[in-house]
Amino acid sequence: MQKYTGKYWMILAPLVKKSLKKHYGNSFAADTMKKAKAEYKAMLNRVDDIGADNPMASNIYMSFIFFAVYRAANGRITVDALRTIAHEAIEWKPLRCMGMIINANKPGGIRAIRKMMLKNAEWLERHPMYKKVSWDFNFDETKHRDGYCYHFTQCPLNNFARREGLLDVLPVMCDMDFLTAGLMHAKLHREHTLAGGGKICDYWYVGDKMKNPR
Repeated sequence: MQKYTGKYWMILAPLVKKSLKKHYGNSFAADTMKKAKAEYKAMLNRVDDIGADNPMASNIYMSFIFFAVYRAANGRITVDALRTIAHEAIEWKPLRCMGMIINANKPGGIRAIRKMMLKNAEWLERHPMYKKVSWDFNFDETKHRDGYCYHFTQCPLNNFARREGLLDVLPVMCDMDFLTAGLMHAKLHREHTLAGGGKICDYWYVGDKMKNPR
């Protein structure tokens, strides 16, 4: 069980509803979002507890909004349509301000990504009781000369999606990694995902202006 907090719903739900109105009309959007909120809370009650203050928990809180909308639509929203809705939500103008804080084309931008991931990993080391259910962190700073890379061998979203029959929807959330990378002026190189049947989810970030990264 992951404790409910309304802040993620307050930010993302209006953006999702706006997209639903655009593609399906006001009535469908209102009805779906009403059902989705109840489903959202129910999903949080069923997911593994990875710690209320786990810095990675935001991935669950945000992804579950899209899972809940998909379920609440009762088949009227396809996976491809959900991908469009997710893309439209992440293009919210205030989110673009991230690029003013982290610019992966500058050395400080890559250092900021590295610092953020190391901070997340350090939290998990201080809370070992969550290691079996939370994202793990595996770093190899010798693998690439450019940018920054790491990988996960476990993912709570993957575990939940497989239990709940949502594995076909999970790649929509995986795709969001590429969008958020773009907000940081970064390009994400990825070869494997757990959702796709791989043994890891790999991340290699480089500046989006870099040619032929090594």
